[in-house]
Amino acid sequence: MPPERDGAGFSAIPTPPSEREQAGIVTAASAAVARQGSARASLPGILSTVPVAVLVIDRANSSVTYANTAAVELAGNVGLPVDVDTWGAAAGLTDLAGHALASSSGPLSTVAQGRPVTGEAVRLSPGRSTDSRRADADRGDREQLLWVTGFPLSQAGSDEQLALVVFLQLDPVGDVADPDAYLQALRERAVIATDITFTITDPREPDNPLVWVNPSFTRVTGYESNEVVGRNCRFLQGPATDQDAVADVRAAVRERRTVTTTLLNYRKDGTAFWNQLSISPVFDGRGDLVSFVGVQTDVTERVRVEREREAAFAAEQAARREAELARAIAEQARTDAERAQADAERAQTRLSLMAEVTSALIATLDMSELIEGLAQLCVPRLADWVFLTLLDEYGQVRDTAYLHRDGHEDDLRLFATLHGRNLPPSSPSRQSIATARPILVEDFTPETVERMVVDPVARAAFLRMGAHSGITVPMVARRRTLGALALLRTSEDHPFTQDDVDLAEDLARRAALALDNVRLYQREQAVADTLQRSLLPEIPEVPGIEAAAHYVSASSAADVGGDFYDVLPLPDGSIAIAVGDVVGHDVAAAAAMGHLRGVLRACIWDAEDADPGAVLTRVDRLVQGLRVASLATMVYGRAVRPEAPGAPWAVHVANAGHPPLLLRDPDGAVRVLEDVTGLLVGVDATTHRDTRVLRLPPGTTLIAYTDGLIERPGLDLDDGIRRLRDRLAAAPAGADPRQLCDAAVAGALDHRDDVAVLAVRFG
Repeated sequence: MPPERDGAGFSAIPTPPSEREQAGIVTAASAAVARQGSARASLPGILSTVPVAVLVIDRANSSVTYANTAAVELAGNVGLPVDVDTWGAAAGLTDLAGHALASSSGPLSTVAQGRPVTGEAVRLSPGRSTDSRRADADRGDREQLLWVTGFPLSQAGSDEQLALVVFLQLDPVGDVADPDAYLQALRERAVIATDITFTITDPREPDNPLVWVNPSFTRVTGYESNEVVGRNCRFLQGPATDQDAVADVRAAVRERRTVTTTLLNYRKDGTAFWNQLSISPVFDGRGDLVSFVGVQTDVTERVRVEREREAAFAAEQAARREAELARAIAEQARTDAERAQADAERAQTRLSLMAEVTSALIATLDMSELIEGLAQLCVPRLADWVFLTLLDEYGQVRDTAYLHRDGHEDDLRLFATLHGRNLPPSSPSRQSIATARPILVEDFTPETVERMVVDPVARAAFLRMGAHSGITVPMVARRRTLGALALLRTSEDHPFTQDDVDLAEDLARRAALALDNVRLYQREQAVADTLQRSLLPEIPEVPGIEAAAHYVSASSAADVGGDFYDVLPLPDGSIAIAVGDVVGHDVAAAAAMGHLRGVLRACIWDAEDADPGAVLTRVDRLVQGLRVASLATMVYGRAVRPEAPGAPWAVHVANAGHPPLLLRDPDGAVRVLEDVTGLLVGVDATTHRDTRVLRLPPGTTLIAYTDGLIERPGLDLDDGIRRLRDRLAAAPAGADPRQLCDAAVAGALDHRDDVAVLAVRFG
């Protein structure tokens, strides 16, 4: 943009602010309309290719005096000047109800009468054109909506009384459920319907400042309207702006003539763009200069292409002057480019393969699936067949895997049994394992095969499968060799190269790490499983009762946690029933739970006072003294057998901060023992917890659980208990403890906390 008051910005013909906001494209386009002959002459150059229909109306006789290309397409080549209603009829314009635009209320007439139209929707119905030829030709066209905006151009007292109207074409007319909302949407679309940037400056003000910019200016430059209005737009210039182009603009502004040029401008964020700028002066009826209007377009891409074309032409001229040298350089460059492209393609292929390999190898923690997936990744993409040897912890061959693109299942099995299980020192696989280095065999000659495969039957199978070249790479992970990967190709046309060796090594490293991860995971799972079995043993079969339990860990690393349950026959014939919860959800919590469960068992078994409340007090004292666990909750019950068949059981129950027990009566009704409460373990070792004695008839089921079954984010504990009670009550009549455990956890687990459920039915 120019640096001085010479067209650097453009001023608007004064209009109300709301009109500028509602009709930005109209305002910008209207300022281009000249009031005298020179301005009229420049009008087609500015507005003819604008992607909106533009009319200039002479208000003195309500006639259309100018129509740009887009307007001609609407009404046809109607001879100008012509009455506004005649032009509208030729275009087939109606209101939204389909009625012809009346002279008193139509937007064209309104503008012709000197009143602005800030936005009104009309129909374009080509089939209703007064031009019979146009109506017949367009009879099959669908109706369109046009958004009409316009206002007077001339100031009061001017000799000419001009007005400008702009039509924006919108979507085809359809059924409109909410006309008001639809019209509002049309207004919004009208504002953004053009990408053309318009700016207006006022040369009558010092430094020719900007007085209006349309929304497209903000989108292209990054400057908001309030940041630029009142400033000369030289702020768009930068260090690389062509000063010759700036000088041309200065001269045109100084001479009050139209100019078109291309400048390098800069956005608010500092990025550069090429700006094709057209500037036209606007005069009032007395011939005084009142405005400059600019139409701007971001032509960065076009300039880039043109400059590349110019650079190519210059290179061609230089090549002609130095033909032989240029041809040699071009040939070398072409060779280098082809080599670079080939290298890039190989690198891309390798990266793609490695990404696929990594994704496939980490997708499973099953050793068999992992080995099978590895073989399928190698054949046929890298080799015609693959042979995989895996070692155990003592370096002996533990397993083999293989795959051939042509099948050969029997030969592969025979080769694996006779050769793979007993690798001789001369075999490439054994050499790779021993040296932790790759082995490349460029040609399997009969002598080579005889030396490497010593068993004659295995050698015959090898020859039937075919092999011209091969690679064997060690599989090393965490400084341990897990085996060897052998890749073989049968074709002489595509032997293995050193690049293939590098690729195979990369593949083997990734595969070895995945195999070792699976090995470590399976070992951890075995440890966790052993720990779980030791901490949560099978519930013993105790005469007189039927019991079942369900346990789910919240830990993703191992299937153990801090919850526990226990059923223990006591020496006096009674039965101990306990459920507890140690703070935590991992292996550490499980270890603390194991200690706590051991302490509880010891206190129960060797209790001078068998009262559950007293037992929990002894447990609390030992837990704090021995630092077994930080905090824990538990409920303990001692069930005393009835003295006579059919008599009720006496169940003595004490609670240490644990969720309340549930009782399911023989008839299926479920109730909550809310009055059996006490302080949790680990807070006060002197606290005594009350014991309540329950008289339970045969067929009654006692359900104990941990809080992971009833706690949910945003859910009240009472609500969680109510839902659990409803699930148990909905279980079938006569449901056994296993069915009640299943009903308790059905659809209720979110794995945020460990869950333990114990159900005991008294017979």
